[in-house]
Amino acid sequence: MEMEIKALEVNKTWEIMDLPPNKTPIGCKWVYKIKRRANGDIERYKARLVAKGYTQRKGIDYMETYSPVARLTTIQSILAIASIMDWHLEQLDVNNVFLHGDLQEEVYMELPPGVITKKSHEV
Repeated sequence: MEMEIKALEVNKTWEIMDLPPNKTPIGCKWVYKIKRRANGDIERYKARLVAKGYTQRKGIDYMETYSPVARLTTIQSILAIASIMDWHLEQLDVNNVFLHGDLQEEVYMELPPGVITKKSHEV
């Protein structure tokens, strides 16, 4: 969790501030995952902070969504072609990925569980 918070701070993902009047922050939660080696031994523990965006309403809190995720059939097709062509494949594990884009909307999120600030009403 500390590594995730540090990565968010280094990449200037957020700014801690007082919640403006008439604004409602969205919540957030920690998602945990155990990364294992090929033999099943634990390699490391990962924590990821996710916003609870499901509390928002389209057209009111947001206008559109975008998620750069490959479909399983696309991955299967690439693996099949690589196998047929006898291509060498490698796996890459990325610790932190930050997609750079400017938000047009103001987004206020509650502080993550475990983050303590001087004022209780900061977001």
